[in-house]
Amino acid sequence: MLDLRGTPCPLNFIRARLALEKLPAGGWLQVDLDQGEPEQMVGEGLRSEGHVVERAEPAPFAAGEGVRLLVRRDGA
Repeated sequence: MLDLRGTPCPLNFIRARLALEKLPAGGWLQVDLDQGEPEQMVGEGLRSEGHVVERAEPAPFAAGEGVRLLVRRDGA
C-alpha cells in the first residue's frame, strides 16, 4: 500500500514506479492518489510501462479526498 495523496507530479509517479520494482512479477500494489492530474499521470505512466492499472470502485474516500488505484506489476 502506498499513500501518495498530497505528493506532486512527477514525484508520485517515481515513487509508485520504485515501489513496483520491489514486487515480484504479477504482484499487486495499492496506490492512493489525489484526483485529477495525479491520477491521470500516474495511471497513464504505469500503463505505458506495461503494468495493469485499475481504479478501485467504489472509491474508499469521500469526494475530493483521493482515488485508489490497484496496479499489477508487468511480468517482463
